[in-house]
Amino acid sequence: MPVSYIRITIFLVSLCACSSNFQMDEQERPNFIIIFADDMGYGDVGVYGHPTIRTPHLDRMAAEGLRFSQFYTGASVCTPSRAALLTGRLPVRNGLADDRIRVLFPPSKGGMPASEITIPEALQSVGYVSAAIGKWHLGHVPGHFPTEHGFDEYFGIPYSNDMTPSASDWGRAQTYPPLPLMRGTEVIESEPDQRLLTRRYTEESVSFIRKNRDNPFFLYLPHTMPHIPLFASDEFEGTSARGLYGDVIEEIDWSVGQILDVLRETGLDRKTLVIFTSDNGPWLTVGFAGGTAGLLRNGKGTTWEGGMRVPTIAWWPGTISTGHTTQALGVTMDLMPTMLELAGASLPDDRIYDGVDLTPVFRDPTAQVREAIYYYRGTQLWAARKGPWKVHYITQSAYVGDQPVVHESPLLYHLDRDPGERFNLAEQEPEVILEIQEMVEEHLAEVVRAPTQLAIPEWNE
Repeated sequence: MPVSYIRITIFLVSLCACSSNFQMDEQERPNFIIIFADDMGYGDVGVYGHPTIRTPHLDRMAAEGLRFSQFYTGASVCTPSRAALLTGRLPVRNGLADDRIRVLFPPSKGGMPASEITIPEALQSVGYVSAAIGKWHLGHVPGHFPTEHGFDEYFGIPYSNDMTPSASDWGRAQTYPPLPLMRGTEVIESEPDQRLLTRRYTEESVSFIRKNRDNPFFLYLPHTMPHIPLFASDEFEGTSARGLYGDVIEEIDWSVGQILDVLRETGLDRKTLVIFTSDNGPWLTVGFAGGTAGLLRNGKGTTWEGGMRVPTIAWWPGTISTGHTTQALGVTMDLMPTMLELAGASLPDDRIYDGVDLTPVFRDPTAQVREAIYYYRGTQLWAARKGPWKVHYITQSAYVGDQPVVHESPLLYHLDRDPGERFNLAEQEPEVILEIQEMVEEHLAEVVRAPTQLAIPEWNE
């Protein structure tokens, strides 16, 4: 079914239908867990083809669930990708995108606007408790903490682990304050031992699940790793053939196993939807400290497939059929409408959403719920996909490196036949470019760019 842009249209339902939603027994509402890796590439998981990184728990999760082969993040760097996931909206709509400053830094004063409605805020209306455990990176000053955006609990670091004098020799990092570990809105440690972060996040998550086994809950677990600098606990350091990067991924895999094990142990496995994915592609410019996008082109910071297509597994025993791989297009912004639909909650009808409900794909891996993907870098649309076809208007080959190239004649790739984006078919298929251009123009006509929250006025560049 042809569409010109991705948009959720909200219809008012009858009072009777609304009443039945809100009267749903809390015991029937599924729990939700999102495990969000940082800078993990499409090719960094065994079940996605890595030859030496061992990920038995993720491999089992895929064997017992649904593996997505064409799932995307909302942006190719940290802050906007997290905003997209938690709001179901493109970052350009909520101010978490900027063409000059890509993410929030310690000097930043902005963050997620209070006007945005997050997954936990929407789930509160139907009785859910929520926790964010891990890296936040959506604001670290009053008004922007996780507990001010719907989460009942927070434990973790407020931004990336390289934004501290002790972990980076990059430019301004030397002037940054020590990296804080927070509980709620309070700093409980300065410069925590990063070797223990994955383990501590896992212990906190297991405790939250046990504590709320009788309540519907949402757990958001955004790992600090494998963002650089890399750290693994003594149990994992030096154990992977891939080196320290492999140690870090294998410890994240262990963490996934701990989460799934406690769900099985408590009998919550058959009432809990677990999603594992990544915030963006691998950071290729850091050498062995970065991952791989497998057969996909390029990585973090780019709108090539390697920057925005990410490994994604959905697990829900008894509901999602086992052992399937779906070629259905999906994006992290789809998780909010999917979860609200399953919880019996409603999307607010006063704004445009860019996500769609994925439950048809959970029921039938051959189902298709979207045909368009929009690839933004900052506030600008650089590429667009419709069905198997992808057009590039602007490209840049690395997170830092060469300058953007504006293509007067757009590039065109057939991603089903050429996922590595090697063969430009623009001259052979000009009508496809025109069709996608029409779709893009309709999309851009309804996008209202929100004022940026990422500006740092004291930086004079």
